[in-house]
Amino acid sequence: SLFSQEQTFKPVSFPEGYTSQLDVIYTQVNGWDGRMDLYFNPKSSTPTPVVINIHGGGWNHGEKESQSGFGSFFKNGYAVANIEYRLVHVAPAPAAIEDVRCALIYLYKNAKTLNIDTNKIVVMGGSSGGHLALMTGLLGNDRRFDTNCYFDGDIKVAAIIDKYGVSNLLLLSYWKSAKNWLGTNYNNKNFIESVSPVFHVSATSPPIFIVHGDEDPTVPYSQSEELYKKLKDYNITTEFLPIPGGKHGKFSTEENALISKKMWLFLKDLGL
Repeated sequence: SLFSQEQTFKPVSFPEGYTSQLDVIYTQVNGWDGRMDLYFNPKSSTPTPVVINIHGGGWNHGEKESQSGFGSFFKNGYAVANIEYRLVHVAPAPAAIEDVRCALIYLYKNAKTLNIDTNKIVVMGGSSGGHLALMTGLLGNDRRFDTNCYFDGDIKVAAIIDKYGVSNLLLLSYWKSAKNWLGTNYNNKNFIESVSPVFHVSATSPPIFIVHGDEDPTVPYSQSEELYKKLKDYNITTEFLPIPGGKHGKFSTEENALISKKMWLFLKDLGL
């Protein structure tokens, strides 16, 4: 609608020495432009790690400009790729997954220009953004959704930060947002498994840090419990941080500080 576009977001502030490129088109599909905002350090003597940030919004709303909490990433020398993807009114599943994979491939292809280390790619998101972050990384070299982008090389993310993300859409068919996003495939079991992170966990999956409020009224806490159990079954490096009494995000200042602290300990342990 006309009004939603008038919402103004504060621009992201980034450190001296960094450069920003806003609204970079990373993919184009049927007249739709996929855009990302890049904040990177061309002056760093060694290529920097990078975080791909994916906004949430039930696959049906949200915009990259609403995302701004990148301070700790900048402080730790990271570049940031803050991306948008096709929402359901543009195209249903698996469109959003195709887009986030294209964003990842764009970073691989432009790593030199952006001075980023492709061995140090972290993917992060909350809610449906958490689901997309999980899919981006768990697919690895599985190219089934890379239909709009091509990369001839190894694809592997170094870690995934999953904040109260959806992991098993088979159990969410009652959720209107999920049903809408799945579209005509909403009762196609094979398709639903193909877009559900928990079915992509394998012995080669990347390390995953999970945060979830145990009273989340939107994405059930059990979604993260199931993912965590599956990761443990495959001996994947993982940490699950439950937020007691926590709802769907909107955590307290103290809780957010704890999440940040634990997340950075997790990343540092991985050499990130």
